[in-house]
Amino acid sequence: MELKIMKSDSEIMSTFDTVKELRPQLEKDSYVEKINRLNEVYQYNLVALIDDNEIKAVAGFRINESLAWGKYFYVDDLITKQVSRRKGYANKLWEWLIKQAKENKCEQFHLDSGVNRHDAHRFYLKGGLDISCHHFQMAIES
Repeated sequence: MELKIMKSDSEIMSTFDTVKELRPQLEKDSYVEKINRLNEVYQYNLVALIDDNEIKAVAGFRINESLAWGKYFYVDDLITKQVSRRKGYANKLWEWLIKQAKENKCEQFHLDSGVNRHDAHRFYLKGGLDISCHHFQMAIES
């Protein structure tokens, strides 16, 4: 089992099928370009958990700073492949993410989760997170 930050275009593309399970709107032909742009502009990184030469889980994260939260570690995306769930992969990835936040001297650890993702919520609560705010949004029509 290996945890690896995916940097090259081929490494990034190898995460597509897993990430698409969480983000079905993604298009394969623009995926690598989008990840590279997110990395360049927002320091977004993808880490993959690889077992038996197969990607089992992926997380997208960044380290940021704000007036409200100070220096914080933000997980944008966290997904274990459907066929690989309940095998401990999410826990290994979670432990790695928390370790990175500590090593980078972040004051807080954050993520947002869709209101319908009850299994994920149980995992996050068990992992030590609290529900600390409501997230509001609206689509902007062009």
